Amino acid sequence: MTELQAALRKAVRGEVRFDVTARALTTMDASNYRRVPLGVVAPRDADDVAAVLEVCREHGVPVVARGGGTSIAGQATGTGVVLDFTRHMNRMVTLDPEARTAVVQPGLVLDRLQEAAAPHGLRFGPDPSTHSRCTLGGMIGNNSCGSHSVAWGTTADSVRELDVVTARGERLRLGQEWAGAPQGLRALVKGELARLRTGFPELPRRISGYALDALLPEKGADVARSFCGSEGTLGILTEAVVGLVEAPRARALAVLGYADEGAAAEAAAGLLPHHPLTVEGMAADLVPADAVGLPRGGAWLFVETGGDTEGEARARAEAIVRAADVVDALVVTDAGGQRALWRIREDASGTATRMPDGSEAWPGWEDCAVPPARLGAYLRDFRGLLTSHGLRGTPYGHFGDGCIHVRIDFDLLTETGIARFRRFSEELAEVVVAHGGSLSGEHGDGQARAELLPKMYGDELVDLFSRVKGVWDPDDLLNPGMLVRPAPLDANLRFAVLPREPVDVAFGYPSDGGDFSAAVRRCVGVAKCRTTSVTGSAVMCPSFRATGDETHSTRGRARLLHEMLAGEVVTDGWRSEEVRDALDLCLSCKGCRSDCPVEVDMATYKAEFLHHHYAGRRRPAAHYSMGRLPVWLRWVDRTRTAPIVNALASVRPLAWVAKRLGGIAPERGIPRVATRTLSRWLRRRLRKRVRTWRDELRAGGRPGIPETSAFLWPDTFTDHLSPEVGRAAVKVLEAAGIGVMEPPTRPWRVHRFADGGIQGVSVPSPIGRRRSRVCCGLTYISTGQLDRARAVLRHTLDLMEPFLLPELEEAEQTPVVVLEPSCAAALRTDLPELLHDDPRAARLAARVLTFAEALERLAPDWTPPRLDRPVTGQTHCHQHAVLGDAPDRRVRAAAGLTGELSGGCCGLAGNFGFERGHYEVSVACAEDQLLPAVRESPADAVVLADGFSCRTQLEQVGGVRGRHLAEVLAEGLEGQ
Repeated sequence: MTELQAALRKAVRGEVRFDVTARALTTMDASNYRRVPLGVVAPRDADDVAAVLEVCREHGVPVVARGGGTSIAGQATGTGVVLDFTRHMNRMVTLDPEARTAVVQPGLVLDRLQEAAAPHGLRFGPDPSTHSRCTLGGMIGNNSCGSHSVAWGTTADSVRELDVVTARGERLRLGQEWAGAPQGLRALVKGELARLRTGFPELPRRISGYALDALLPEKGADVARSFCGSEGTLGILTEAVVGLVEAPRARALAVLGYADEGAAAEAAAGLLPHHPLTVEGMAADLVPADAVGLPRGGAWLFVETGGDTEGEARARAEAIVRAADVVDALVVTDAGGQRALWRIREDASGTATRMPDGSEAWPGWEDCAVPPARLGAYLRDFRGLLTSHGLRGTPYGHFGDGCIHVRIDFDLLTETGIARFRRFSEELAEVVVAHGGSLSGEHGDGQARAELLPKMYGDELVDLFSRVKGVWDPDDLLNPGMLVRPAPLDANLRFAVLPREPVDVAFGYPSDGGDFSAAVRRCVGVAKCRTTSVTGSAVMCPSFRATGDETHSTRGRARLLHEMLAGEVVTDGWRSEEVRDALDLCLSCKGCRSDCPVEVDMATYKAEFLHHHYAGRRRPAAHYSMGRLPVWLRWVDRTRTAPIVNALASVRPLAWVAKRLGGIAPERGIPRVATRTLSRWLRRRLRKRVRTWRDELRAGGRPGIPETSAFLWPDTFTDHLSPEVGRAAVKVLEAAGIGVMEPPTRPWRVHRFADGGIQGVSVPSPIGRRRSRVCCGLTYISTGQLDRARAVLRHTLDLMEPFLLPELEEAEQTPVVVLEPSCAAALRTDLPELLHDDPRAARLAARVLTFAEALERLAPDWTPPRLDRPVTGQTHCHQHAVLGDAPDRRVRAAAGLTGELSGGCCGLAGNFGFERGHYEVSVACAEDQLLPAVRESPADAVVLADGFSCRTQLEQVGGVRGRHLAEVLAEGLEGQ
């Protein structure tokens, strides 16, 4: 391997990586399979590709071309050298609007081509659900299709010419009339014309095998078209000329509701004469519980129509609704509404990896296709076969093309389950063939189905595939084991290397049965985290968008954790420096918890890893300085030294020393510490209120004690660094009729009878007892100090004990209002997952309300002050991922605060942006969404930022003061 690496470094100008991280990142694609490569090369151009092939041929090492790594059949993995085209060969070379063509490199992401074509009224026809991260090279290799194939066909229908380097270094320009055909191919085909004319089923989604019928003279002897779908086994693509289609000026989306998937499948083919752009189907099993906007039904068809005007598109959609026998229907013409509905369908590829009960489901029979008219009958047989094997799956997909996607709850962890997987695969192949179908209708055969191609094509035609492979690649150098002489479909399964016994971990992983391996298995590789732009309030994955490096994507980190558990590539377990370095740029934004279709929670995995990695070892300085921030700030408060600390921090040499010792980025300013904390202000205020109430009682009056009360959580950031936010919140909450209390600062004692009933509660004497604070443990969790976090959280539960008793009726349960979104998220999710053995944790989590939630639930009749101003800023990443921002939107609307907040992450993310070495990435994250949104906002816009980190980033990097919603509303109250 050393000799191979040296030879490649000498011959190639691009990156040559044989390190642990590079290999671990490419062991898997989005399939069930795993193969460990020797190394990864990111070529800069076709010369580099030719050089790699020459070196690998000399060393007898196979080569695998890889795009976005979203292949579902295993063809983007290999044991030799992997070519990564996404790093350098990712450009759109030219675009000719008049000819309606574009010249692209294989690593170009589809969405980038669509963005370039859109200003000319054009688009690339095929559009898989992975359009935001799949590459044109991968689409050509798989002959990908997407939802619009009923109108614009497969990728092969859009290919004009291809530049290819063969395994022996020959450079060919493939096209029609035998253009670019390697020597011997024409003669081979000429002797098999009869077989080619009769051996291939006619259906729109025939992707399996080699498309040799494209070489027939009556089909133009199109070598480029025949190359599509060859999965990198014939040659390496270096450039492509692709055709573009005219995009409709207006679109409408008809969503048709049916009783069940069978009815939807039966109806799909009947809609094709209306020339729709899409006929997509899915059942209720795959629809998220919080999804809105779908018409009534148990299954739906998403039928898109186009036109020159909105009225024309709508008229065509309404004509389809009238022609369809539906339970209910909906026609949407506004772009936002269509995007929201399409997102439900596109996320099905990830949602389907979990059954409704949360159990795992896997690809393998992801995209079989049958003639559309036979889809209903095929689905009935498919369901019957599932039942006979005791398996479950939820079909969805391209009903108009007869192509069905499905994830099935195969047991791929035991010998018995794997044997059932093989039997089912063999029997299902026979069912597909009996219906005149193709084993693959979109994603290719790969390792998942190539072994079964004789069932579809027969031995003689499969032998012809082998001979064609021999003409193109006589040394079997390119992606061996795929399509021709395939590896068994039950070999190289990626789960085989994982530990069979649960790993000892700190978090409870309730959605994964407490099994960390199962949590890591959640990542199936659909790579939504590799999206380079976000829409709406989406967050995931800011570090990937900032770096463009797979290592710093959610998928990349999950792959490294998978290999850490496997112990083959990453060999030092929790002590792995490769895993640590990959997690280092994770902002713990939790965006993946909501934006990833399978809800990977990398922030939790990072905390878990850091907990084990530094167990019994010295930690980075930042873990002591910022991870234990609550300790230091409470010490400053107790000693009343905030003025001294602030004065010292303003002296540059002293600040430099402090930042150096604390592991803080030198570019950062140290936030000022409040001279009077929110807690002190609340206690002083309460004493005044009690005296007032006492005087009112003595005077014979009725004290003005609010009927509704809530605890105001004194989180570290609000309490010590921005108490003005807390004071504003108190003003607004009380104006809404909500009484505000400080959580207990000393543990109360609950006295019980022998039978467990409550006898009473006693408050300890304050004499000789120091006050303590409730704390969400956020800073300890984010730095992986989980033992300390557990201790802090248990103490918090002890303080809150009297208010968390299970005997309390709902009306007696005091809500807890948390102003800092990250602290609210920690209490709502991290607390019960870290203290999964303490029932009080779930009860406290259920009491947590954000500021806007408190106004809605506790004061539903209150009307906020009317402000009538535009807003800008960013939805806090934890708010988006864990808490939801619907109440905030409604409160803003009621106050006349108009406009949308951006998505993404501010980049400061608690301690992340303050840590040494993170400043550049932190700023890049801010420049992704937040700062551009603020710069482009109207001059009178209110800059909203509920998180302390967001406000700090705005001030230090953008020179702008952001405000909490509570501050804005409080200011409005003053003007009334």
